[in-house]
Amino acid sequence: MIPKCNLHAHTTFCDGKNTAEEMVQGAIRQGCEVLGFSGHSPLPFDASWCMTEEKNELYRAEILRLREKYRGKIDILCGIEYDSFSVCSRQGYDYIIGSVHHVEREGIYIPVDGDRRLIEAEVARLFGGDYLAYAREYYEQMYTLKEKTDCDIVGHFDLLTKYNEDGSMFDEASASYRDAALSALEAVLKQDLLIEINTGAISRGYRKTPYPAPFILKYIAEKKGRVILNSDSHAANTVLYFYSEAVEYAKSCGIKELYVYQNGAFVPFAI
Repeated sequence: MIPKCNLHAHTTFCDGKNTAEEMVQGAIRQGCEVLGFSGHSPLPFDASWCMTEEKNELYRAEILRLREKYRGKIDILCGIEYDSFSVCSRQGYDYIIGSVHHVEREGIYIPVDGDRRLIEAEVARLFGGDYLAYAREYYEQMYTLKEKTDCDIVGHFDLLTKYNEDGSMFDEASASYRDAALSALEAVLKQDLLIEINTGAISRGYRKTPYPAPFILKYIAEKKGRVILNSDSHAANTVLYFYSEAVEYAKSCGIKELYVYQNGAFVPFAI
């Protein structure tokens, strides 16, 4: 049986609702065996949902304290979710999740999972309402994500679809959109990066299905890419949110194994 593991979790050090210790206690109650914290890395522009440099140091110290306090009850890891626009140090973490949270144009950073009305207004103003051009700029960042972040895991690959589950913003079935997404995915797969199935938007009420979309996950399976299941938890009661359902989702898309962090390495488990 695959060990229950989540390496994508946020606390009050960034935009989470609970303290790190409350997250640990919640994880233990839910039967989680490996909990990795992934605070949002500092950004060089205003982003209230990220850690500052000072908070980052406090965060690391607290996670290491909790690792010792709860040793024998749960394995605790200190990771970071490193943004494609971050410029802070990448040293001293057990692992790194590399994520694209913004599309930049004319010095304006559009948060792709921010307020929907803001996204729509900025795409209209900066892209002339062309969501395909917006999507292409998002996916182009995936080509250099490893170089920019030194990541082990690619976070929520198609995050820009957060509000598009009903297709009301753009057509995810179009050949142009899928070509942009799969071309970026091919670049990621060539670098042998883990790609996460992310259930965070479900727990927060934005979606009913995980990232990435089925056509993306099926392509990963076809190319024998490596996949890890993460909840992107922002609250103590969602550390393993949608876990069993996500395993079944992976199977339905042809995924044969999921990776878990054990003894300093990512290890595959058949599902």
